[in-house]
Amino acid sequence: MTATPALVSRPELPKRPIEHGKTPDRPTPAGPLPHPQRDARVDAEVGPRAVGAIYQTSISAYEVLAVIRDPERASALLKRTALWAVIVRDIMRADAEPYAVGDTWTTSDHLVREGRTARSFAPAA
Repeated sequence: MTATPALVSRPELPKRPIEHGKTPDRPTPAGPLPHPQRDARVDAEVGPRAVGAIYQTSISAYEVLAVIRDPERASALLKRTALWAVIVRDIMRADAEPYAVGDTWTTSDHLVREGRTARSFAPAA
């Protein structure tokens, strides 16, 4: 089959614009771009649980060992789709092993001790 002259003489179609964040003159950010609504939702669901915090529920009391905010790692830890996970240890049981939870912070949860924040690691002036 040979090309007809009408097809050969057609002008080239314009190229699609490059997606924002993928332009060659700007470096590509490492990882996904932050999403303000998702971050606010995660903050509300995690609540005041930070590393080192101790909180009490109707079942027991827990010490927070880590807060995972990477959705891929959280989903792998909880074996379900998740935006975040908290690794805790039950302090009411002597033989308790750390495990991941994805329970949202509720009004029935009580903070016993605040966790460490970025300010608590700052050197004293």
